[in-house]
Amino acid sequence: MPANVKGLAESSREKLKTAIAELETFLNGHALQQLVQEDTPEAKSFYGGLLSDLRHLLVFSEVAYEKLGALLRRPNFDVDLAERALYEVYHHCVNAFFYPKNECYSEDGRYAYTGQDAIRFRLKPVRAARDVVLNVSRIYEELRDDLSYYESDYLTQRRMQGQAK
Repeated sequence: MPANVKGLAESSREKLKTAIAELETFLNGHALQQLVQEDTPEAKSFYGGLLSDLRHLLVFSEVAYEKLGALLRRPNFDVDLAERALYEVYHHCVNAFFYPKNECYSEDGRYAYTGQDAIRFRLKPVRAARDVVLNVSRIYEELRDDLSYYESDYLTQRRMQGQAK
């Protein structure tokens, strides 16, 4: 179990706040018609899917942000509820970013340690779309690293505690 669950909840909430601001700014400022430069079915499908995935990511991130905020405002910090919330941040937010439903982009692990962007797009996006995905990718990478415990160890520990009772 991570040593400082409260600190992890605080830092995760701050990272989500930054990602939410980035996503909201982009989504509020760009419509499908603005993004589609070439009037092709591929371009419309690509940007429609990208906007859909980013909206889902924004909603998951906002829900997690609010949940962490409510936990952190409580007079007595509930470690169990916080761990559940951090598990959800990993499984809803981080996974929504790295495994988008419409697969407009994906992570290519071969680039992860080269200093190059590890995100590869299915089509070459307009700069604003490229920038928002790459900017938030850094945030969700940090969350993935910070919350790696919640990928699988958390549930294993919960199951073992349940069997011990």
